[in-house]
Amino acid sequence: MSHSVQLYSPFFRIFPLLSAPVMVKTGHLIDQKGVISLVSVHVRDNNVEQALRALKKKMQREGIFREMKMRRDFEKPSAKRKREKAEAVRRWRKVERKRRDREG
Repeated sequence: MSHSVQLYSPFFRIFPLLSAPVMVKTGHLIDQKGVISLVSVHVRDNNVEQALRALKKKMQREGIFREMKMRRDFEKPSAKRKREKAEAVRRWRKVERKRRDREG
């Protein structure tokens, strides 16, 4: 028997930190950009620990923990621009490195 667990009460308190999403009754999250995402896990055979591990992995992949850490404190606009530019450079270098590896 399998149950579906969706992010409600204990996790809902952390979501106001994440670009002010709105909780909809179905368990969907709508952020400021209008993107709808559903984060849910299935509990199989009453194995809650396994479901929590799966939930943590999903949240890690979605970048929720990193987003929460970044939004914990106020970030000055100048520091935000600097960080975003550094992230863009890092992404560009990664793409170039992969392209060079493919080409030889």
